Amino acid sequence: MPGPRTVERPTAYADRIGEWCIRQKTDRERKEHGLFLTPAVVAGFMAGRITCEEHEIRVLDPAAGAGILCCAAVEHLASRRVKPRIVKLIAHEIDRDLLPPLQAVLDHLADWCRRRYGVTVSVRIETTDFILANAKLLHPRGLFPKRSAAEPFDVVIANPPYFKIGKDDPRAAAVSEVVHGQPNIYALFMAAGAALLRQRGDFVFITPRSFASGPYFRQFRTVFFDLIRPARVHVFGSRRDAFRRDAVLQENVIVYGVRQDHGLENRSTVEISSSLGVDDLGEPSVRQVPASTVLNLDSPEKVLRLPVCDDDERALAVVDAWPSSLSDLGLNISTGPVVAFRANKFIAEDGEIPVTHVPLLWMNHVRAMEARWPLSRHKPEYIVRRGAGALLLPNRNYVLLRRFSAKEEPRRLTAAPFIAAAFQVPEVGLENHLNYVHRPGGELSEDEAWGLAALYNSRLLDTWFRTVNGNTQVNATELRAMPLPTHEAIVALGRQVKHLPDPAAKVDALVASMMVPLPWKEAAVG
Repeated sequence: MPGPRTVERPTAYADRIGEWCIRQKTDRERKEHGLFLTPAVVAGFMAGRITCEEHEIRVLDPAAGAGILCCAAVEHLASRRVKPRIVKLIAHEIDRDLLPPLQAVLDHLADWCRRRYGVTVSVRIETTDFILANAKLLHPRGLFPKRSAAEPFDVVIANPPYFKIGKDDPRAAAVSEVVHGQPNIYALFMAAGAALLRQRGDFVFITPRSFASGPYFRQFRTVFFDLIRPARVHVFGSRRDAFRRDAVLQENVIVYGVRQDHGLENRSTVEISSSLGVDDLGEPSVRQVPASTVLNLDSPEKVLRLPVCDDDERALAVVDAWPSSLSDLGLNISTGPVVAFRANKFIAEDGEIPVTHVPLLWMNHVRAMEARWPLSRHKPEYIVRRGAGALLLPNRNYVLLRRFSAKEEPRRLTAAPFIAAAFQVPEVGLENHLNYVHRPGGELSEDEAWGLAALYNSRLLDTWFRTVNGNTQVNATELRAMPLPTHEAIVALGRQVKHLPDPAAKVDALVASMMVPLPWKEAAVG
């Protein structure tokens, strides 16, 4: 194991040791442990968020790894004009292979701060499981009435591991009041870290953005935002760049918040900054957004919305003012019932339509404003009628939406009107990677189907969705909650768009002309 160089900053040494540690592990080992190194530039950026100014400061890193965030945080504290006399650093790490390198890094950190700044740094490395060790704080009798640890921390800073754990995992079972279904472990680190902070303490985490919305993290958001008031959030524009050294494809955010129970003030603002990645992190785009726009604590979903530019904020204002939702319009959205590996015996590459088979539509059949079948490509596009009845839908008018997208695609939402008259079949099969809008006990009119598809494909609604949603998944739950215009406006839009020779090319202009107040039309058309 390499030792520190004479004049090497602790953060630089931790970065070098981290790379050395990673080379000792296989890709499978790193993925299983959710081990992804924090780049030194990101660690410095995160440490710069810390505001605590006490004579004695307690710092916690619950997932220390090779210690780069520990070093960045303590270096930042020790080098300020108003510096602490003592920093008490507690670092949790359960990977036995990382313990000797972590100890070497933190020893160098303590020596560096003593010699260079006259600051005493005491170090304690904990090898117990961080979540299980603090689960009692996330139990109703611990978290909700008391909301304090025996020895609260002034600063909690972390790049927690990212991987899903089963609902029967001891960690998920221990904090069942915080998580739902098959949770991602990083959310447990966030909740426990928040519970360990003192009032007004600093919370700095880099995590995936997926916690900010969606049903799987609803319970977590209720607990977390009752403890932490978000003050500054940084959004990375590229899914590849924040951890490109580790080839991680993830939409990341850096959340800086303050422990303030029940504390979000509607009159306050939240700083939203953004950069493409790490290289331009030193010169981010920064804006102040009303706290009420970013997070509505009165809503059951408590979605964290992150408008990074004026167009994002305008789109939020326009769409939030719409008066309807799918349920208000008598509509619902469901997921395609055909799960390919379970329905394999019913799926075919050819068939006699409509005698023995009907069309099976996958995600690639749905393009902006167009459901195209068949494509004659690799996937089987037919499903048998006999025996597959429960998996088939009656041939009616629907709106089809892709359930998954890449962030780098021009639009997160891709929708098409499925018009029954264009398919001379009694039923149709929809694969599980599609969502479909339908009217329970009835049918959408063609104008409704065209109008809703146009809205979902518009730049305006796509901008609203990207600002609200941090996933590449397009969940039915989020689409149910999405605001929509009046029924009359949707029908009028459908009447216009269905006669256009190239509907996808004209959607933005039509939506802007019919749905958007004049001062904000630029947000709808780009």
